[in-house]
Amino acid sequence: MLMQSALPLADLENPTEFRARHIGIGPDDEAAMLSVVGAASRRALIDGIVPRSIARASAMVLPEPVTEAAALAELKAIASHNKILRSHLGQGYYGTHTPGVILRNILENPAWYTAYTPYQAEISQGRMEALVNFQTLVCDLTGMPMANASMLDEATAAAEAMTLAKRSVKSRANTLLVAGDCHPQTIEVIQTRAAPLGLTVVVTTSDAEWTAALAGQDYFAAVAQYPGTHGQVRDLRADVQQAHAKQAAFIVAADLLALTLLTPPGEWDADIVIGSTQRFGMPMGAGGPHAAFMACRDEFKRSMPGRLVGVSVDSHGQPAYRLALQTREQHIRREKATSNICTAQVLPAVVASMYAVYHGPQGLRRIALRVASYTAVLAAGLRRLGFQPVHDTAFDTLSLDAGEQAPAIVARALAGGVNLRLSAGGRIGVSLDETTTREHVEALWGFFAAAGQSLPQVAEFEAGLAALIPSELRRSSAYLTHPVFNTHHSETSMLRYLRALSDKDLALDRSMIPLGSCTMKLNATSEMMPITWPEFAHIHPFAPADQLQGYRLLDEQLRAWLCQATGYAGISLQPNAGSQGEYAGLLVIKAWHASRGEGHRNICLIPASAHGTNPASAQMVGLQVVVTACDAQGNVDLDDLRAKCEQHSAHLAAVMITYPSTHGVFETSVKELCALVHQHGGRVYVDGANMNALVGVAAPGEFGGDVSHLNLHKTFCIPHGGGGPGVGPVCVVEDLVPFLPGHATGGLPVNGVGAISAAPLGNAAVLPISWMYCRMMGAEGLQAATETAILSANYISARLQDHYPTLYASANGHVAHECILDLRPLKERSGVSAEDVAKRLIDYGFHAPTLSFPVPGTLMVEPTESETRDELDRFIDAMIAIREEIRQIEAGTWPQDDNPLKNAPHTAASLMAADWAHPYSREVAAYPVRSLRQTKYWSPVGRVDNVWGDRNLFCSCVPVSDYAA
Repeated sequence: MLMQSALPLADLENPTEFRARHIGIGPDDEAAMLSVVGAASRRALIDGIVPRSIARASAMVLPEPVTEAAALAELKAIASHNKILRSHLGQGYYGTHTPGVILRNILENPAWYTAYTPYQAEISQGRMEALVNFQTLVCDLTGMPMANASMLDEATAAAEAMTLAKRSVKSRANTLLVAGDCHPQTIEVIQTRAAPLGLTVVVTTSDAEWTAALAGQDYFAAVAQYPGTHGQVRDLRADVQQAHAKQAAFIVAADLLALTLLTPPGEWDADIVIGSTQRFGMPMGAGGPHAAFMACRDEFKRSMPGRLVGVSVDSHGQPAYRLALQTREQHIRREKATSNICTAQVLPAVVASMYAVYHGPQGLRRIALRVASYTAVLAAGLRRLGFQPVHDTAFDTLSLDAGEQAPAIVARALAGGVNLRLSAGGRIGVSLDETTTREHVEALWGFFAAAGQSLPQVAEFEAGLAALIPSELRRSSAYLTHPVFNTHHSETSMLRYLRALSDKDLALDRSMIPLGSCTMKLNATSEMMPITWPEFAHIHPFAPADQLQGYRLLDEQLRAWLCQATGYAGISLQPNAGSQGEYAGLLVIKAWHASRGEGHRNICLIPASAHGTNPASAQMVGLQVVVTACDAQGNVDLDDLRAKCEQHSAHLAAVMITYPSTHGVFETSVKELCALVHQHGGRVYVDGANMNALVGVAAPGEFGGDVSHLNLHKTFCIPHGGGGPGVGPVCVVEDLVPFLPGHATGGLPVNGVGAISAAPLGNAAVLPISWMYCRMMGAEGLQAATETAILSANYISARLQDHYPTLYASANGHVAHECILDLRPLKERSGVSAEDVAKRLIDYGFHAPTLSFPVPGTLMVEPTESETRDELDRFIDAMIAIREEIRQIEAGTWPQDDNPLKNAPHTAASLMAADWAHPYSREVAAYPVRSLRQTKYWSPVGRVDNVWGDRNLFCSCVPVSDYAA
């Protein structure tokens, strides 16, 4: 007898299955949580929190949700529109082999990709060791004493080097000299960044013009590519001395693989070296994400932008890693900052560092020599066919003047599945890489050969040819001598090394990360799978447009869906970090004012509570920051804003606000604020950092915002990756759409704002993650996620209110998607600081909430919609247990200087010590709650000494004995 289904097929097909997998709260738990916060329903809760004046009038219009399998199939069909050709285009992007052990155990491993920025040093030792490896790799290959832990891409790294040089040299000139053989996208981004700062960029067009400019121009820095974009390996040693004679800096954009064979810039006194590590194991991915690098002379290190991992000591005197010089640039300089860089590219940097660890110095040199040898063989064969390379020197790229034959040669190659680089004047560029084979070289000869012409064979050159690197520039110095680069060459050893590092860290695969303002939500496996599909991974960003049609379709659909979510009319996905999105948005506003003959508008009003990147971004686009006050509840003080608007009415360019506010509340007067600024001719920038509280319930583009950036690595599920990659789309209203970022190199029109990032689609390879999230959730699912995030934050606030009061709340006592717990009174009564609570949470198996931001002495908690009620309760129980420990201190049971909080985190080694002189037991230290006996995370180090680390700055691999305190 057949069983009869009681449900219609539509329900059995379950197209909304993913919603329940993404949102951790089920119906029964939701009802219980609503009773705790005192709301009859989720709808009633939201109506009481989100001001009715800004509530969406209509729902988002998105495709109906589909299952994970259906979404993957649909995305696979989109990906199939991309054409995977073999690209010999170079220009900073190359084919590479990602070792399988790195692909599976880093790039595809949630222990690495779901980790947060390592601000909490004790639970980030693994990824910071990987980043110290990266810094050491860069220092060794560039010959420079100092390197940071990665930059966004090579072009923006060059722009950051420009401002670092301007700030650091004695020359007072305002001109930057750029060699014409730098990558064109690098030149374009430099020009975008220089213009609002009033800096002049002079790009030379020939070697003679470069030499004359070095001698005759007045400039603060010069930039050269090494090797050049067209392949030439120039001797820049005399050029450096020429720049130094003018008290100017010399910046080198270098190829890291080539530096295994070339004399490093540090050995000929370069000041700053930048570049990309893409060819160290990261697929091209239509432009990113890839870890760029910056290295500099020692005296520049305290001005260097980006993150720097250094070595300090922990409370037991053992060496431990930490982020060095954390409170710098946008954090303390704010409107005086020269950089707003926030997101780095940590996950790709880890891949690059482990690529070097796996191959070691000999392996890297062999890969580089193979590339250089094939280049020499290719050149020899081309000469036989009648094509003389333009330059006598090369590492991996040849340029050939093919004249009128050039289009036909490129067309033949294209028909044969190969991309060649065609430049003006009939010049063809051919770049080789790690993936080049004998067959590829012989195929290239075939495209250049005339009909009937005899083709060379690689076998003819079996004895090898000398690389086309000039003898005077061949590297003689050693590199990567540290044991870490000379140990893990078997897969077994590498696998265990990676596992050992990840075991030291806390990521989302272990526990909730309750960071306020950072939105650490589920990065679903089905969302992550497509990023390594060949159709997305093996595409060159400057391939012909018809080869990127899948990416174009993905870009078009995702932008349309994000417009629905935000209420804006147009979006660019080019910015590859939230900070870059801010910068791009302000450039859009500035370009709009200039188009109306109001380029004099240069005042940007920013509340005192704003993220540090806000005033830094405003300064970088040439705006003058005027700080506006906040009231006692943390809201923008409208009276002060009104006075400032009137005072600066003739010059008001914009106001920057975060909504919901940085303090975690929905300000009821936001529409009035927007109208006030518009009345005085300014535009409203709404920082999208807290968009996870808005999707589906309110839209900035509807309630008065003119520009926003989004953090796809927050609200739209791209993982944080230990501090990057990120994507920071810039969203605008209708009249600002024409001013969205262009990209001349990438074929996008430039209408006032030039290239923001090196690639026209920025970090294109991770866009499928957000596409999958939106496609599987649908409009109702996205709104449910927002509402559940708000419910979870209010649940935590309500359950902890008798232990840690919430600092800011709306009139009815509710918060948005995050709450600020006020620990300041505890310091007065017990000596316990917010940092002590953060470190004690490690013993309970939790990453700390956001510490002392935006208010010193507080913890800002954001649970997100992805956490289950059980996990929320586990965190709440930990916080309550810690409060009970504080009461023991308040009662005098434990002294203020020797208690579980002051000594946290407790390492296994400290608990195994023969002597235990503390007034609390080892069990209290290790297992303060019973559940920890089943799953216990052990901090690998004790509390790290931040002051010691800043005073004794070690940022690369050196013998551990050198770290001794």
